[in-house]
Amino acid sequence: MTRSAAGRVPQPALPTFADLQAAARRLEGITVITPLIGCDRLDRLAGCRLRFKCENRQRTGSFKLRGASNAVALLPAAVCGVATHSSGNHGAALAAAAAHRGLKAHIVMPDNASPLKRAAVEALGGTIHDCAPTQAAREAGLAALVTGGLHPVPPYDDERIIAGQGTVALEMLAQDPELTDLVVPVGGGGLVSGCLLAAARHGVRVTGVEPAGADDACRSLAAGRRVTDHCPETIADGLRALVGERNLTIMQAHALHILTVSDVEIRAAMALLIEHLGERVEPSSAVTLAGVLKDPARFAGRRAGLVLSGGNVVDMGDGRG
Repeated sequence: MTRSAAGRVPQPALPTFADLQAAARRLEGITVITPLIGCDRLDRLAGCRLRFKCENRQRTGSFKLRGASNAVALLPAAVCGVATHSSGNHGAALAAAAAHRGLKAHIVMPDNASPLKRAAVEALGGTIHDCAPTQAAREAGLAALVTGGLHPVPPYDDERIIAGQGTVALEMLAQDPELTDLVVPVGGGGLVSGCLLAAARHGVRVTGVEPAGADDACRSLAAGRRVTDHCPETIADGLRALVGERNLTIMQAHALHILTVSDVEIRAAMALLIEHLGERVEPSSAVTLAGVLKDPARFAGRRAGLVLSGGNVVDMGDGRG
């Protein structure tokens, strides 16, 4: 980022509500409108009305196809290939979106990434480049690929990605206009920042949920700046990334409230979703139910839409093991 003639540092581009609407039109026929479902038993347990947005049923198994497809659709015609870093779901989504346009995708992945997610990236035509399981290594790996001539499609800190992910909330609010709340997982922040932009137009409250072992967004909001001392320790592998700059700016502008949940609480929520909803989801998805159950007073008597962000998970038994 360079300084302007006046000596000010330009701010990164942020998407608008109109960008979300344009993304929704762009994604027609590429992504599917996933169901929004409820469960009386979980409603009684939570003390409020719950509606679950099943992005685990999205093509490629997660919401990430939305942002990746929106970004790829907006690429210049001269682009010959794309690159990103990812723990798995964004990598698979970008591989699929790139293949749809006839492009090759290169994915920098931590060497401890889920074997299931690695296999998904390769099955969709992506080329994996291993790196150490740190944010710095991921970003350095991507920078090297970009230097080699590939076009970067970041996993979350990008206005095209944020706009695409925000279509999750647009769909939810169209499917159930009586929703008072959206409850959204927080990792790098692409999904929650997009949902904030959509929900603000409708006067709907958004609550983020983050693993206690990867609580950098929560700490960043408390500190008033992006913290970078980040050593995530959580089973929610999709939420280990360091929150992005654009994403944090949107969270701050909308005064996002974040709940943190333990891995024990995440596993218990996974088990409940299998038992009562019949949905087998990733730990990163189950944080939303875990958050509602941890703070029932916040949601008492309300009608909350919970994003189940993905379903690409290895067998974890009943979710408690």
